[in-house]
Amino acid sequence: MTPTLVRHHRYADSSAPVDSGTRARDWAEIQERMLAPLYEAVFDRLEVGAPTRMLSLGCGSGLALLIAASRGAAVTGVDADRERLALARERLGPGTGASEARAEPVRRARLVENLPSAAGEAPYNLLTAFSPIGCAAGDSEGLAPALAEAVPLAARGATVVLTGWGPPERCATAPVLRVAARLAESARASRPGGWRPTLRDDLEEVAARAGLKPDGSGRVSCPFGYADVDSAVRGLLSTGLFDAAVRATDRSQVEKEVTEALHPHVRPDGTVWMPNVFRYLVCVA
Repeated sequence: MTPTLVRHHRYADSSAPVDSGTRARDWAEIQERMLAPLYEAVFDRLEVGAPTRMLSLGCGSGLALLIAASRGAAVTGVDADRERLALARERLGPGTGASEARAEPVRRARLVENLPSAAGEAPYNLLTAFSPIGCAAGDSEGLAPALAEAVPLAARGATVVLTGWGPPERCATAPVLRVAARLAESARASRPGGWRPTLRDDLEEVAARAGLKPDGSGRVSCPFGYADVDSAVRGLLSTGLFDAAVRATDRSQVEKEVTEALHPHVRPDGTVWMPNVFRYLVCVA
């Protein structure tokens, strides 16, 4: 199988002129932890533990995998971004390649660029797509076919979890993200990665296209908190949501305008705080 479908299940097309290693490290060290409350809420609701065999599409640098594995789950992460996947291997430790055994405490984990084969393995009972959709033009287009490719690896009636940004009025980060749309409009705003307002039924539409049956949903508070403005800019740009803006102008211009947009969220001590709400949709395969 090719990694193309999984690659599309990301925030954006990573073709902007940014060092990929630095970008991946910024995501892992600054931005990904903002989504930890989302991961925890989903795992609490589904009672993820030792019986869980989880397949995570677009696993990134592996924080969700690490949290699930710490609860006793067997985890497999798939991601076409080699830099983020390398960082995930660092987090989960040695022995997380496609065919390597893993010692305790993360005793059942692997990380691969392509969807694994189902031959000779117990089927997965949980599929997750934790890269939130609903803020970048076309960010859901590859998700339904990626799910269609992954669902045959799951047991009948397995749980599938989709995640997305909450309503713009509940996300303090939304006005900052609008910088991406405004700057990209100066060129070709329709290129992949341009910001767009979240729509109410984004997750439900993906579920319908993938042939999944919704079975509950939830909202989770995921505030974005940063030590300073520089960390906030680096973290936000690591999401890929500003890639189209960088292509349309240049990185320094985007950094300047994002810094200005962050001003209302800077607290007296210099930290940055932006309350946000994210959604998740629980489905049955």
